[in-house]
Amino acid sequence: MKHITDAMIDATLSPQDALEVLEDAFRQFGQDRAAMQERIRTEAGGVKLSTLGAVIPGQGVAGAKVYTTIQGQFNFVILLFSTADGRPLASFDAGAITRLRTAACSVIAARHLARANARTMALFGAGTQGRAHAHAMARAYDLREIRVVDPYAGPDMAHELQQACGVPVRRCEAADALAGADLVVTASRSTTPLFGGDQLDPGTFVAAIGSSLPNTRELDDRALARAARIAVEWLPQTRREAGDLVMAGEGVLDAAALVELGALVSGRAPGRQTDDEITLYKSVGVGLEDVALAGLAWKRIAGH
Repeated sequence: MKHITDAMIDATLSPQDALEVLEDAFRQFGQDRAAMQERIRTEAGGVKLSTLGAVIPGQGVAGAKVYTTIQGQFNFVILLFSTADGRPLASFDAGAITRLRTAACSVIAARHLARANARTMALFGAGTQGRAHAHAMARAYDLREIRVVDPYAGPDMAHELQQACGVPVRRCEAADALAGADLVVTASRSTTPLFGGDQLDPGTFVAAIGSSLPNTRELDDRALARAARIAVEWLPQTRREAGDLVMAGEGVLDAAALVELGALVSGRAPGRQTDDEITLYKSVGVGLEDVALAGLAWKRIAGH
């Protein structure tokens, strides 16, 4: 059984590859032709072990991601199997896959929920995921400016991000970043809301990807209440893990506004309806994403 490293993933898969295979995976899931396994977390002595997985017969693969969390640091491994005969195909480092799949899914959601003429992006958090989202959104949209809110970022962050994205980048405070922003990405480790929902302009699309714990959130109740559409990867896991939704006040969430990404991609649910709607995408990370990308990487590397 072959082991595939992060370096091999980076050399093999492009962001466009990730978009295409993940869109196909969510389409199959939206058509009830794929299945997911919810994340299970087990913890003792300050060490957390988490597992999640998926079966995607249309892509020929099934698998699981297993990872540890110690003092906020993650170490990932993916195990991949064939759905044709059940044999193990490969093991993977999963840092590169996790980075690729999260940003790609935000772009997929934006395709259905953001305005096509989006030009300005506000980014909360310039860590690994924040930078990946800046790169991905700059490829997907003709951005004129990226505004970054991150008090912990180094002094060279804006220059380095601008060089990588080919878009002017400036640091600013939350209110300035949000004013007139078409796209907002929250990729922080904040445990409490990053801004007031009333600060969002009509027509804004928000991708909230920083929290996957039921006791932390990046968005407040006003942001949720103002959203005409809230897309999630998979409702059963999201309802259990997404603190943004779990911690919402009674009556804040409109059940009719919630939609799964697979339903959007497969055409079973509509996306943005008007230019002035506020739309949200809340990500927690699901096994379908990891398995689909691992499957594509294995096929490319193994020559299938």
